[in-house]
Amino acid sequence: MPGEGQTFQITDMLFNSSSNKAKELWGRCLDFIRDNVEETAFHTWFEPIVPYNYKEDESALYLQVPSAFFCEFLEEHYMAVIQAALKKVIGPRTSLFYNACIDSGLSEGVTMQSDPVTKPTVAPTGRKANETPVLTQNTETALPDIDPHLKPGYNFDNFIEGSSNRLPRSVGESVANEPAKTFNPLFLWGPSGCGKTHLLNAIGARTKELHPRMRVLYLSAHLFMVQYTDSVRKNCQNDFFHFYQGIDTLILDDVQEFAGVKATQNTFFHIFNHLYLNGKQIILAADRAPVELQGFEERLLTRFKAGAQVEIEKPTIDLRRAILQKKITHDGLSIPADVVNYLAENVSESVREFEGILCSLNAHAICMKRPIDLNLAETIVKKSIRISQRKITLDDIVRHVCDFFSVKPEDLNSRSRKRDIATARQIAMYLAKKHTEESTARIGRVIGQRDHATVIHACKTVKNQCEVDKTFQTTVDEVEQALRQPEA
Repeated sequence: MPGEGQTFQITDMLFNSSSNKAKELWGRCLDFIRDNVEETAFHTWFEPIVPYNYKEDESALYLQVPSAFFCEFLEEHYMAVIQAALKKVIGPRTSLFYNACIDSGLSEGVTMQSDPVTKPTVAPTGRKANETPVLTQNTETALPDIDPHLKPGYNFDNFIEGSSNRLPRSVGESVANEPAKTFNPLFLWGPSGCGKTHLLNAIGARTKELHPRMRVLYLSAHLFMVQYTDSVRKNCQNDFFHFYQGIDTLILDDVQEFAGVKATQNTFFHIFNHLYLNGKQIILAADRAPVELQGFEERLLTRFKAGAQVEIEKPTIDLRRAILQKKITHDGLSIPADVVNYLAENVSESVREFEGILCSLNAHAICMKRPIDLNLAETIVKKSIRISQRKITLDDIVRHVCDFFSVKPEDLNSRSRKRDIATARQIAMYLAKKHTEESTARIGRVIGQRDHATVIHACKTVKNQCEVDKTFQTTVDEVEQALRQPEA
């Protein structure tokens, strides 16, 4: 039997060994964590943590933190990334013990498992550091269901499909069938009135139908900002974070409204990370592609770009005609075919305009006691929206741009980067995107034999140049005016 001095020596050797192992493992965890949180947060919340023990037989890592508040903050804001780090470095069944320093003793042990599927358990206060917490496997209490705030009547059954939205619909159905298994995150983008909101709600409705136990939530970016601001004013940000961390499928519309709002972006960044690292589905929508979003932190944009980016284009004439006929049937109206064709050809900016035009037609027909005919439709449409005098095609644009800049069509398709040719090519792409219903991919193929990313960049370049250079703006206006002139 060893003497008393030998006993302490052996104990110290064992403790030093476990302490060194704890430092080595936690150091590797920190390397992972540093790559997934911002630098300021890392210095504030992770550098003060001191690893002091690791029990290999229990796969338990012990950390010392400055205060009980530290424990609460880490669990509320960084639990997901810590769990991911533990799982990667040590293993999926690792137990983590936080111990807060109060006075000179250790108390308030908080434990959690690194398995991201299992909700961490919180030990009662006053636990001594040498006590072993009791961990119960798979005892997570199901969170209560929530109102998904989906818009009634927006589903896949009444989502009219066409060439401009076939891919987004297919991707949306795939996400609804298997949330977080196929495309995550999913970023949908397109101009106002092209059907983004309908598709988002259809995805949410299908998800709830197939996975009724999932907590699905649809909301606008504006409402998210209002909720966050309100939580700050009432000093209940913790409740705000807890709520969103419990969502299984988060659907956020009009993300472009986060532009320039740093506090909201920072909050959403952490919520996004938590949901993504825990295998939850994230669906976002905006009026432009992530590459075109301005006023966003780069770390947030990189996450928007990490998943599937799918464009919903303006509906084609055939699709507009089908949507219009569906609304007419739904509202029980009787409208001649020539009127339907006229509306489909001229009401092109937004599907929402159809509702206003149909309402106006019906009101005039009732109040003026006259049938809905082409003359009435023309009168109302001309007062309600701007109508192009003629349909502008890609060939029209190429011809007018080439004439204006005295270049040949083959010059636009060449690899030449001469200033006059490059400018003509970019303006042609800009006008094609503005005045036609063609996709960016087709515009790129016809004008310059480029890809869709080049078209997006060209549109952005021309728009920005118009804002700062009046001479350049005049040039674009002159080409545009020539396009609108009737053919001789």
